[in-house]
Amino acid sequence: MQSQAERNKKEQEEEEIREEKEKKNEDGIPLMALNHVSRLCKDVEKSVEFYTKVLGFVLIKRPQAFDFDGAWLFNYGVGIHLVHAKHDEQHKLSEDHAQNLDPMDNHISFQSEDMEGMVHRLEEFKIKYLKRTVGEEGGAAIDQLFFKDPDGFMIEICNCENVKLVPQRSIGRIKLPSDRHNPPFELGNNDPKT
Repeated sequence: MQSQAERNKKEQEEEEIREEKEKKNEDGIPLMALNHVSRLCKDVEKSVEFYTKVLGFVLIKRPQAFDFDGAWLFNYGVGIHLVHAKHDEQHKLSEDHAQNLDPMDNHISFQSEDMEGMVHRLEEFKIKYLKRTVGEEGGAAIDQLFFKDPDGFMIEICNCENVKLVPQRSIGRIKLPSDRHNPPFELGNNDPKT
């Protein structure tokens, strides 16, 4: 049987652990970072070739427990999980969809420090792309390249770090990992920390 002193000590230790957790995550949401993006694909090998050769991802070992065709890739702090589309899902990956390059469409975006190098790389692999610059008049121009992977999913390459992030509110809730690349960030004095 525990004595009152032992129970008090245990409660105090539990409270300290709870307080430490709260310090690490003040808003109570235990998220750290984007882990991976999952993509359906018609041909896993063709998609692996695209993501490794064009974008520099590295093929990594998948857990053996998965009983479906696919591949895991990783680089730049994020993973891409390729999943072979079932026969009845392949209509979603039509060739017509792959031709339209609309920057307002769903896409994933990667930061680049050498936009012209990426242009040369896309041209080397004969990948159709759309190039545009936005925000020139504001002084923080963003160069963007849009193109599709073999299954028609849009990818953006940008130099978005040219744009400073200015939170509209709740600056205290933004988590910036110290061990990764972060965009420039303006800490406003009048930001309500809600």
